[in-house]
Amino acid sequence: MASYVILLLSVIIFSFSVLLLSLSLSSLVFVSFTTVGTFHQHISINWGEERAQILEKGQLVTLTLDQFSGSGFQSKDEYLYGRVDMQLKLVPGDSAGTVTAFYLSSDEPAHDEIDFEFLGNVSGEPYIVHTNIYTQGHAGREMQFYMWFDPTEDFHTYTIIWNPKRIIFLVDEIPIRVFNNHEDLGVPFPSRQPMRLYSSIWNAESWATQGGKVRIDWSKAPFTASARNLKIDASVWHSDDASSPNKTWMNQQLDAIGKRNLQWVHKNYMVYNYCRDYKYIYGIPLECTL
Repeated sequence: MASYVILLLSVIIFSFSVLLLSLSLSSLVFVSFTTVGTFHQHISINWGEERAQILEKGQLVTLTLDQFSGSGFQSKDEYLYGRVDMQLKLVPGDSAGTVTAFYLSSDEPAHDEIDFEFLGNVSGEPYIVHTNIYTQGHAGREMQFYMWFDPTEDFHTYTIIWNPKRIIFLVDEIPIRVFNNHEDLGVPFPSRQPMRLYSSIWNAESWATQGGKVRIDWSKAPFTASARNLKIDASVWHSDDASSPNKTWMNQQLDAIGKRNLQWVHKNYMVYNYCRDYKYIYGIPLECTL
Protein backbone atom coordinates (compact mmCIF):
# COMPACT_ATOMS: atom_id res chain seq x y z
CA MET A 1 0.00 0.00 0.00
CA ALA A 2 2.81 2.41 0.95
CA SER A 3 4.57 1.66 -2.34
CA TYR A 4 1.37 2.42 -4.23
CA VAL A 5 0.95 5.77 -2.44
CA ILE A 6 4.57 6.73 -3.18
CA LEU A 7 4.11 5.79 -6.84
CA LEU A 8 0.89 7.79 -7.06
CA LEU A 9 2.56 10.85 -5.52
CA SER A 10 5.47 10.55 -7.97
CA VAL A 11 3.06 10.48 -10.91
CA ILE A 12 1.22 13.55 -9.60
CA ILE A 13 4.46 15.51 -9.08
CA PHE A 14 5.74 14.56 -12.54
CA SER A 15 2.43 15.54 -14.20
CA PHE A 16 2.43 18.89 -12.38
CA SER A 17 6.01 19.56 -13.55
CA VAL A 18 5.07 18.78 -17.14
CA LEU A 19 2.07 21.12 -16.86
CA LEU A 20 4.27 23.96 -15.57
CA LEU A 21 6.77 23.40 -18.37
CA SER A 22 3.95 23.39 -20.94
CA LEU A 23 2.57 26.65 -19.58
CA SER A 24 6.03 28.22 -19.68
CA LEU A 25 6.56 27.22 -23.28
CA SER A 26 3.12 28.41 -24.34
CA SER A 27 3.81 31.81 -22.78
CA LEU A 28 6.72 32.23 -25.17
CA VAL A 29 4.22 32.83 -27.97
CA PHE A 30 3.62 36.28 -26.47
CA VAL A 31 6.73 38.40 -26.89
CA SER A 32 5.12 41.37 -25.21
CA PHE A 33 7.39 43.13 -22.78
CA THR A 34 7.99 46.27 -20.80
CA THR A 35 11.43 47.80 -20.73
CA VAL A 36 12.88 50.91 -19.16
CA GLY A 37 16.47 49.91 -19.82
CA THR A 38 19.22 52.14 -21.12
CA PHE A 39 19.27 53.63 -24.59
CA HIS A 40 22.36 51.49 -25.26
CA GLN A 41 20.20 48.38 -24.90
CA HIS A 42 17.27 49.35 -27.04
CA ILE A 43 18.24 51.88 -29.72
CA SER A 44 20.88 52.39 -32.38
CA ILE A 45 22.15 55.68 -33.78
CA ASN A 46 21.06 55.49 -37.43
CA TRP A 47 22.32 58.82 -38.79
CA GLY A 48 24.22 61.95 -37.93
CA GLU A 49 27.34 60.24 -36.56
CA GLU A 50 28.72 62.21 -33.60
CA ARG A 51 25.75 64.60 -33.69
CA ALA A 52 23.76 61.94 -31.83
CA GLN A 53 25.19 61.09 -28.41
CA ILE A 54 24.17 58.52 -25.79
CA LEU A 55 25.23 59.97 -22.44
CA GLU A 56 24.91 59.47 -18.67
CA LYS A 57 25.49 55.71 -18.83
CA GLY A 58 22.76 55.28 -21.42
CA GLN A 59 20.09 57.33 -19.64
CA LEU A 60 20.15 60.36 -21.97
CA VAL A 61 20.34 60.96 -25.72
CA THR A 62 21.14 64.30 -27.33
CA LEU A 63 20.29 64.92 -31.00
CA THR A 64 21.93 67.82 -32.83
CA LEU A 65 21.35 69.61 -36.12
CA ASP A 66 24.02 71.75 -37.80
CA GLN A 67 24.60 73.13 -41.30
CA PHE A 68 25.75 69.74 -42.55
CA SER A 69 23.36 67.19 -41.07
CA GLY A 70 20.70 66.32 -38.57
CA SER A 71 20.79 63.18 -36.45
CA GLY A 72 18.59 60.43 -35.11
CA PHE A 73 18.15 56.97 -33.66
CA GLN A 74 15.92 53.94 -34.17
CA SER A 75 14.85 51.03 -31.99
CA LYS A 76 16.62 47.72 -32.46
CA ASP A 77 13.28 45.86 -32.47
CA GLU A 78 10.08 46.17 -34.49
CA TYR A 79 6.69 46.16 -32.79
CA LEU A 80 3.11 45.38 -33.70
CA TYR A 81 0.98 47.35 -31.23
CA GLY A 82 2.08 48.74 -27.92
CA ARG A 83 2.74 51.84 -25.85
CA VAL A 84 5.87 53.97 -26.13
CA ASP A 85 6.71 56.82 -23.73
CA MET A 86 9.69 59.14 -23.97
CA GLN A 87 10.58 62.42 -22.31
CA LEU A 88 11.83 65.19 -24.59
CA LYS A 89 13.32 68.61 -23.99
CA LEU A 90 13.18 70.63 -27.20
CA VAL A 91 15.58 73.10 -28.81
CA PRO A 92 15.46 76.40 -26.89
CA GLY A 93 15.56 79.93 -28.29
CA ASP A 94 15.29 80.52 -32.02
CA SER A 95 14.47 77.07 -33.37
CA ALA A 96 12.69 78.21 -36.56
CA GLY A 97 12.94 75.74 -39.43
CA THR A 98 13.92 72.80 -37.22
CA VAL A 99 11.80 69.74 -36.52
CA THR A 100 12.34 67.31 -33.66
CA ALA A 101 10.46 64.07 -34.27
CA PHE A 102 9.32 61.09 -32.17
CA TYR A 103 7.44 58.47 -34.18
CA LEU A 104 6.74 54.90 -35.20
CA SER A 105 7.29 53.82 -38.79
CA SER A 106 7.38 50.62 -40.84
CA ASP A 107 10.18 49.93 -43.33
CA GLU A 108 8.12 49.22 -46.45
CA PRO A 109 7.77 51.84 -49.24
CA ALA A 110 3.98 51.90 -48.73
CA HIS A 111 4.64 52.40 -45.08
CA ASP A 112 2.58 53.05 -41.98
CA GLU A 113 3.63 55.80 -39.59
CA ILE A 114 2.42 57.48 -36.38
CA ASP A 115 4.06 60.88 -35.84
CA PHE A 116 4.84 63.38 -33.16
CA GLU A 117 6.73 66.25 -34.85
CA PHE A 118 7.70 69.40 -32.97
CA LEU A 119 7.91 72.44 -35.25
CA GLY A 120 10.39 75.06 -34.08
CA ASN A 121 9.74 78.78 -34.11
CA VAL A 122 11.44 82.14 -33.65
CA SER A 123 12.26 83.22 -30.10
CA GLY A 124 9.16 84.09 -28.12
CA GLU A 125 6.79 82.21 -30.41
CA PRO A 126 5.39 78.82 -29.32
CA TYR A 127 6.31 75.41 -30.65
CA ILE A 128 3.65 73.61 -32.64
CA VAL A 129 3.09 69.90 -32.01
CA HIS A 130 2.30 68.33 -35.39
CA THR A 131 0.66 64.88 -35.37
CA ASN A 132 0.06 62.72 -38.42
CA ILE A 133 -0.92 59.16 -39.33
CA TYR A 134 0.22 57.37 -42.48
CA THR A 135 -1.47 54.24 -43.79
CA GLN A 136 -0.03 52.39 -46.78
CA GLY A 137 2.16 55.40 -47.60
CA HIS A 138 -0.67 57.92 -47.55
CA ALA A 139 -0.71 60.76 -45.01
CA GLY A 140 -2.91 63.85 -44.95
CA ARG A 141 -4.29 63.28 -41.45
CA GLU A 142 -2.55 66.18 -39.73
CA MET A 143 -3.62 67.76 -36.47
CA GLN A 144 -1.56 70.51 -34.81
CA PHE A 145 -1.54 71.91 -31.30
CA TYR A 146 0.13 74.47 -29.09
CA MET A 147 1.28 73.24 -25.68
CA TRP A 148 0.14 74.61 -22.33
CA PHE A 149 3.80 74.84 -21.22
CA ASP A 150 7.19 75.75 -22.68
CA PRO A 151 8.60 72.42 -23.98
CA THR A 152 12.15 73.87 -24.05
CA GLU A 153 12.41 74.59 -20.32
CA ASP A 154 12.11 71.04 -19.01
CA PHE A 155 11.44 67.44 -20.03
CA HIS A 156 7.87 66.39 -20.76
CA THR A 157 6.49 62.95 -21.52
CA TYR A 158 5.12 62.18 -24.98
CA THR A 159 3.24 58.91 -25.50
CA ILE A 160 1.96 56.89 -28.45
CA ILE A 161 -0.56 54.14 -27.69
CA TRP A 162 -1.26 51.93 -30.70
CA ASN A 163 -3.67 49.03 -30.40
CA PRO A 164 -6.06 47.24 -32.77
CA LYS A 165 -8.90 49.62 -31.90
CA ARG A 166 -7.30 53.07 -31.82
CA ILE A 167 -4.23 55.31 -31.69
CA ILE A 168 -3.93 57.72 -28.77
CA PHE A 169 -1.46 60.61 -28.53
CA LEU A 170 -0.71 61.76 -24.96
CA VAL A 171 1.29 64.67 -23.54
CA ASP A 172 2.08 64.27 -19.84
CA GLU A 173 -0.78 61.72 -19.72
CA ILE A 174 -3.26 64.23 -21.21
CA PRO A 175 -4.78 62.99 -24.50
CA ILE A 176 -4.47 65.40 -27.40
CA ARG A 177 -5.69 63.14 -30.19
CA VAL A 178 -7.49 59.84 -30.76
CA PHE A 179 -7.74 58.06 -34.13
CA ASN A 180 -10.17 55.13 -34.03
CA ASN A 181 -10.02 52.03 -36.20
CA HIS A 182 -12.90 52.09 -38.70
CA GLU A 183 -11.47 49.58 -41.16
CA ASP A 184 -14.86 47.86 -41.16
CA LEU A 185 -16.24 51.03 -42.78
CA GLY A 186 -13.43 51.39 -45.31
CA VAL A 187 -11.12 53.74 -43.38
CA PRO A 188 -7.45 52.63 -43.61
CA PHE A 189 -5.77 51.87 -40.28
CA PRO A 190 -2.16 50.79 -39.55
CA SER A 191 -2.79 47.22 -38.45
CA ARG A 192 -0.64 44.92 -40.56
CA GLN A 193 2.92 46.25 -40.67
CA PRO A 194 5.32 46.20 -37.71
CA MET A 195 7.00 49.49 -36.86
CA ARG A 196 10.21 50.70 -35.28
CA LEU A 197 10.53 53.63 -32.93
CA TYR A 198 12.48 56.61 -34.31
CA SER A 199 13.55 60.00 -33.04
CA SER A 200 15.41 62.68 -34.99
CA ILE A 201 16.13 66.34 -35.51
CA TRP A 202 16.32 67.71 -39.05
CA ASN A 203 16.15 70.70 -41.38
CA ALA A 204 12.55 71.32 -42.41
CA GLU A 205 12.78 75.03 -43.13
CA SER A 206 10.91 74.63 -46.42
CA TRP A 207 7.63 74.09 -44.52
CA ALA A 208 7.98 73.83 -40.73
CA THR A 209 7.76 77.44 -39.53
CA GLN A 210 4.90 79.60 -40.80
CA GLY A 211 4.65 77.50 -43.93
CA GLY A 212 8.33 77.93 -44.75
CA LYS A 213 8.34 81.73 -44.49
CA VAL A 214 10.86 81.68 -41.63
CA ARG A 215 14.12 79.91 -42.42
CA ILE A 216 16.80 78.53 -40.13
CA ASP A 217 19.17 81.09 -38.66
CA TRP A 218 22.39 79.10 -38.90
CA SER A 219 24.20 81.61 -36.71
CA LYS A 220 22.25 79.99 -33.84
CA ALA A 221 23.50 76.47 -34.71
CA PRO A 222 24.03 73.85 -33.47
CA PHE A 223 20.48 73.03 -32.39
CA THR A 224 20.14 70.31 -29.77
CA ALA A 225 17.15 68.38 -28.36
CA SER A 226 17.41 65.83 -25.53
CA ALA A 227 15.58 62.59 -24.75
CA ARG A 228 15.41 60.46 -21.61
CA ASN A 229 13.26 57.88 -19.78
CA LEU A 230 12.39 55.76 -22.79
CA LYS A 231 9.76 53.18 -21.88
CA ILE A 232 8.57 50.57 -24.38
CA ASP A 233 5.63 48.33 -23.50
CA ALA A 234 4.94 46.53 -26.76
CA SER A 235 4.82 43.28 -28.70
CA VAL A 236 8.09 42.54 -30.48
CA TRP A 237 7.45 41.47 -34.05
CA HIS A 238 8.22 37.92 -35.18
CA SER A 239 6.60 35.93 -37.95
CA ASP A 240 4.90 33.62 -35.42
CA ASP A 241 4.28 36.32 -32.82
CA ALA A 242 1.02 37.32 -31.19
CA SER A 243 0.18 40.23 -28.94
CA SER A 244 -0.65 39.53 -25.32
CA PRO A 245 -4.31 40.24 -24.54
CA ASN A 246 -3.38 41.00 -20.92
CA LYS A 247 -1.58 44.25 -21.67
CA THR A 248 -3.53 47.29 -20.50
CA TRP A 249 -2.73 49.19 -23.70
CA MET A 250 -4.26 46.48 -25.88
CA ASN A 251 -7.81 47.73 -25.22
CA GLN A 252 -7.00 51.16 -23.82
CA GLN A 253 -9.51 53.93 -24.43
CA LEU A 254 -10.38 57.26 -22.87
CA ASP A 255 -12.39 57.32 -19.66
CA ALA A 256 -14.66 60.24 -18.74
CA ILE A 257 -11.77 62.34 -17.43
CA GLY A 258 -9.71 61.59 -20.53
CA LYS A 259 -12.57 62.67 -22.79
CA ARG A 260 -12.93 65.94 -20.88
CA ASN A 261 -9.20 66.58 -21.13
CA LEU A 262 -9.28 65.87 -24.86
CA GLN A 263 -12.10 68.38 -25.31
CA TRP A 264 -10.14 70.93 -23.26
CA VAL A 265 -7.07 70.53 -25.50
CA HIS A 266 -9.11 70.76 -28.71
CA LYS A 267 -10.98 73.83 -27.49
CA ASN A 268 -7.99 75.78 -26.20
CA TYR A 269 -4.87 74.55 -28.00
CA MET A 270 -5.75 73.11 -31.41
CA VAL A 271 -4.11 74.96 -34.29
CA TYR A 272 -5.09 72.81 -37.28
CA ASN A 273 -7.50 69.93 -37.83
CA TYR A 274 -7.52 68.19 -41.21
CA CYS A 275 -11.19 67.32 -40.70
CA ARG A 276 -12.05 71.00 -40.34
CA ASP A 277 -9.44 73.17 -42.05
CA TYR A 278 -8.22 71.30 -45.11
CA LYS A 279 -9.42 72.47 -48.55
CA TYR A 280 -10.86 69.22 -49.81
CA ILE A 281 -10.72 68.40 -53.49
CA TYR A 282 -12.21 64.93 -53.31
CA GLY A 283 -14.57 65.50 -50.41
CA ILE A 284 -14.29 65.15 -46.65
CA PRO A 285 -12.37 62.05 -45.51
CA LEU A 286 -14.75 59.32 -44.41
CA GLU A 287 -13.44 59.16 -40.84
CA CYS A 288 -14.24 62.86 -40.39
CA THR A 289 -17.93 62.14 -40.90
CA LEU A 290 -18.18 59.35 -38.32
